[in-house]
Amino acid sequence: MSTLARSTNRGRASIAIFVSAAFLWALALGASPQLHERVHKDANRSEHTCAATMVASGGYDYSAHPPLVGAPVPGVQFSKIPALTPQWVESPFLGACIFEHAPPARG
Repeated sequence: MSTLARSTNRGRASIAIFVSAAFLWALALGASPQLHERVHKDANRSEHTCAATMVASGGYDYSAHPPLVGAPVPGVQFSKIPALTPQWVESPFLGACIFEHAPPARG
């Protein structure tokens, strides 16, 4: 292998390591709002955009903070459950019973 090929491979490897480290750092900042606020003092503002907010929101067109998960709202409790009434429903396959017999046998 020539010296030029080795230096090219080392350059590509170091760029790949740097890009991977930067992406992992952006993931860490997006996952931890406290750490993100230590790096950026305006991280809690809605108009703040950086690589961490873009990674956390999943896109670069609109990089708002991910929505906060709130407590579930309890559903309306019914005080009375209406009684169910039985209903006869005719099977749609009853007319197909003529197909269950074989044709007459010739003897």
